[in-house]
Amino acid sequence: MAPDHPLPPCQATCRNCLLVLAPPLRLSFLPQPDSTRGRITITGAVLSALERATLFLQKMLPGINLDGAVGFQVMEVQLRSVQDKWTPDPQLRPLSLRARQLVNNLSILLHRSIFYLKRSDLVYLREFLTSIQPRFWKLPHIWTQTNASLVYPWLEPQDSFPADSSDACLVQLLGTGKDSSQPCRLSHFCRTFMTKPGHSGYSLSHQLFFFLWAKMKGCTKGLFHQSQHSISVFCTNMMERNQKAEATGYAHPTQDLFMENVMFCGMAGFSDFYKAQWLETTVSWQRPQESGFGKPAPKDEELVATRPHPQHILRRVRSREKLFADGCSCHNTATTVAALVGFLYFLAENPPANREQPPSTLSPQSDY
Repeated sequence: MAPDHPLPPCQATCRNCLLVLAPPLRLSFLPQPDSTRGRITITGAVLSALERATLFLQKMLPGINLDGAVGFQVMEVQLRSVQDKWTPDPQLRPLSLRARQLVNNLSILLHRSIFYLKRSDLVYLREFLTSIQPRFWKLPHIWTQTNASLVYPWLEPQDSFPADSSDACLVQLLGTGKDSSQPCRLSHFCRTFMTKPGHSGYSLSHQLFFFLWAKMKGCTKGLFHQSQHSISVFCTNMMERNQKAEATGYAHPTQDLFMENVMFCGMAGFSDFYKAQWLETTVSWQRPQESGFGKPAPKDEELVATRPHPQHILRRVRSREKLFADGCSCHNTATTVAALVGFLYFLAENPPANREQPPSTLSPQSDY
């Protein structure tokens, strides 16, 4: 069964597209995003990274998993909103046209991904199909910041990530299980697990993920009556984990969790996750040849090895994670592109007060 939406002729063969890609941009000495000039420079560079990552998605589409589809779906929803905000501004129109082309390509690829997801794990797809529907994702319009007073005074001594338990609770939340229960109804186990304090790592991020999905689903009663407080607690502690990762040099095993935290808390409306130095660092992690994210490229491995490592590396146990032979990770790439486009969405939501006339050279040429 062939996909019923072929790609445009310029992308018919991904290998050929990759051969004509411009070299990845190095964002050294990025300007501060407090002016139109600075934001156009940043936006053009981020769009280039997203275009390259989308070509990586195209090449790896037959091996995509649901994590990957969700991340790229979040990217598509946010980028579509960004493109709409840019269109009326003449200074941003060239970037808007690039964003629209990228959104169109993403829509085609995400539609095609359903075919491969059905073939690889039909039951899992049925349970979580909602999460790869554009209408499911609601973007933040009110922004806040984390509160250091909410940091846990202690942590669980071991923080394993029970993926099956987390998935089961999400299925209950969505109401997509075999019993076809009503959405937002939870077992005692899920109520306890998803609110237990002291978690870190992936257990913590998936507690936030659970409450974030509850907001998307419109759950407001019972456990979800105080959802915003729970979300604030989780994101404050995720911010602390990210700051520790930054302080220890972003050791490779922590990069995936770092980006997951930025993606989720950015979607929850926490603006302090959109730090300029985090954006610059994140784009530098894109593998130059493959255009995905994951294990550092060979030339970077020696540098990574010299950085101090945290004492405890939280390992992610997820049976459906997809690691490609080129060193890229489906999950890492998906969370990173969703986080990167979150930076653009935040900038579009908060335009600079003083408009400047930017020079025409500030919008890098599209990689398509």
